[in-house]
Amino acid sequence: MPDLKQKLVTMQRSLGLSPDDIRQRLRLLLIAEAGLPALHENLRQLDALHLDCIHTLFTHLEQFDEPAGMLQEPQRLLQLKSQQQHYFNQMLRGPYDLQYARLRLLVGLTHQRHGLDLKWYLGAFHFYLDYMHTAIRRTWAAQPELAGQLYASLLKAAFFDIGLTVDSYASADKMALQSSQDRYSRALRGANDGIWEWHVENDRLHLSDRWLAMLGLDDQRAPTTFEHWAALMPEEQRIVFRAAVQAHLEGRQAFLHVECQVRDSWGQLVWVLIRGVVSTDLYGQRLLAGSQTDISQRKNAEQELAHATLHDSLTGLPNRQSAGQLIAQGLQRQTKPGARHAAVLFIDLDRFKLINDSLGHQTGDQVLIQVAKRIERCLRPGDHLCRFGGDEFVVLLDDMALAHDAELVAKRIMQALQYPIIAGSRRLSVSVSIGVAPLKGEGEGQDALREADLALYRAKAFGKAQLALYSDSLQEEVHQRLNLENALSEALARKQFELYYQPIVQVSAGRSHVIGVEALLRWWQGERLVPPDEFIPALEETGEIVEVGDWVLQQACTQVQQWHQDGLPGLRCSVNLSSRQLQEDGFARRVAEILRETGLPAASLVLEITESLLMRDVPDTLATLRELESMGVRIALDDFGTGFSSLGYLHRYPLHIIKVDKSFITKAPDDERLKAISRAIIGLGRGLNMDVIAEGIETPEQMDFLHTEGCHLVQGYWFSRPQSASNIHPVLLKLSAAAYDLPPAEAVLIG
Repeated sequence: MPDLKQKLVTMQRSLGLSPDDIRQRLRLLLIAEAGLPALHENLRQLDALHLDCIHTLFTHLEQFDEPAGMLQEPQRLLQLKSQQQHYFNQMLRGPYDLQYARLRLLVGLTHQRHGLDLKWYLGAFHFYLDYMHTAIRRTWAAQPELAGQLYASLLKAAFFDIGLTVDSYASADKMALQSSQDRYSRALRGANDGIWEWHVENDRLHLSDRWLAMLGLDDQRAPTTFEHWAALMPEEQRIVFRAAVQAHLEGRQAFLHVECQVRDSWGQLVWVLIRGVVSTDLYGQRLLAGSQTDISQRKNAEQELAHATLHDSLTGLPNRQSAGQLIAQGLQRQTKPGARHAAVLFIDLDRFKLINDSLGHQTGDQVLIQVAKRIERCLRPGDHLCRFGGDEFVVLLDDMALAHDAELVAKRIMQALQYPIIAGSRRLSVSVSIGVAPLKGEGEGQDALREADLALYRAKAFGKAQLALYSDSLQEEVHQRLNLENALSEALARKQFELYYQPIVQVSAGRSHVIGVEALLRWWQGERLVPPDEFIPALEETGEIVEVGDWVLQQACTQVQQWHQDGLPGLRCSVNLSSRQLQEDGFARRVAEILRETGLPAASLVLEITESLLMRDVPDTLATLRELESMGVRIALDDFGTGFSSLGYLHRYPLHIIKVDKSFITKAPDDERLKAISRAIIGLGRGLNMDVIAEGIETPEQMDFLHTEGCHLVQGYWFSRPQSASNIHPVLLKLSAAAYDLPPAEAVLIG
């Protein structure tokens, strides 16, 4: 085996085994070739004695557990006996040269490799010599002189072998030790660790070169005692180090394992990991030994990671996690006697999404960085600004003389952002909305953040660049809103929704005729009828308006188709749409499906949309409206004139009906400006060949004004309030009569 051969060469070299060394060993044992003729002349008898000796030897070895395990298998036993006979034969015949010596070294190396201890080799040789001494004397009893000569020669040859084998065992152990030391040394070099050893009782400290190099020290400046070592550490680190060592020496810790800082020769602090374990030397003295590893790189990485975990990568500000920690610390300070006022500001950029979407995220990032800098300039050194996420910032104001100071800081921030921000080559106007909440000694940090967020929500409800303060009433509103949303989520399943209908009437020459109804959603919570302006926005915000809107459309179409069959043919059904519904994939297909299921003609369905929906100018919206128009469904623009009205809407979108908001009609008879606006809207619709429906008609004066202006489609309390399907049906039948006269001014409203 190459490994064994290499070891043999190394062993020979380490022993200095050479022809000269062999001759020296032979002279020492008084072995000469001329002195061994008696052995050579009596080899046959000696070989026979060897066979008997080997059999007896192996029988003797079977008494011992360790060799007995090797002698159990018969084939193995025969092989070992044959090898042993060959060994003895070689020992008697020689020649005792370098090759012979190598073979004897190989025997020792093989024994050592298989874990056969030297004691078994020496014991076996002792048994052999003892046996052969008796056997030779017995065999050559008639020739005692020859017997003595034979045994003396045999003894010299045996001791020559024993010397070589003992040397091979010692050399093999030395090589194994050196190999282990080399591996340990390589491991240390690879680990870049410094080694230390402290004699506890004598207080003597021994340090490796690597330990010293780690701190830039030499032998003259090397610490020699435990306290000299500890003195290299800052005071707080020294205390930790001493405590860890003491805990290990007293048995309270199984190992010494401590991270601390040590000052190097240049005065810089180096993070090190000190490990060790206590033991005793040959004299029973305690030794504490171990390694010291430079962990500065890891510590720096950990610090960088900790900083990244707690700070925003864009602005460098503390992040959301840090904000929670800072507020928690602020709450703790508020519990102490004499603590002054503290508050949390929740800041949100107005319409920041528009900047990102139109100018790109890179520009948006520049805006965020500059906004952060401007806010920081409005704060005191002890205040904290955090980027909470996206376009949201949180400010912790601590140690204020007055609670009102928080509001003043918020106003100062809003003023600082009045001036344009330069992002790239653009001048951008930005504003923020701010919610302010006091930081109290009770509760948790999340409570303060939630309260500030509630105030921000209120501020955003007022429009952009607004400020709102938290109050308990806001919390109550939130609870009410939550309860409302929870109740709404179950209202459809519990069949709490109901549709009311209000007639749309065509008036001409003092006569009226119902042409359609507007379906209006109502919600019954027990005996209470919840106003639409309370729950419709909640449905919009939660997204449940999609499911509810689908139900409304299906119910309204079903009902109007039933009225067609009950004597009201051609009656139109007007249903209000939300933006969420119109943006749903496949909405037009769903409308077609409902019309098919209910049997209502597409021409009898009017879908009402608002100006705010058109303002978003979503391409999919235009495509959906055109698909609905192609089906025969008519589109009405509701509350026209109340928003940011644009003539472009009337040209671009497939609109068939304009509904004039009641806010114009109510006071138009007495207000010349409103009269002019109403007249313009009516004229615009007529000019575009669109139907114009006036909403909110309640008085004969309003009716007269609309008749004069040529607006013949009206809806309002003058004819009927919105009512349930069962209650409105007779009203519709009455209004459908061709000869039905308008009621006089003093008449009671229908319904």
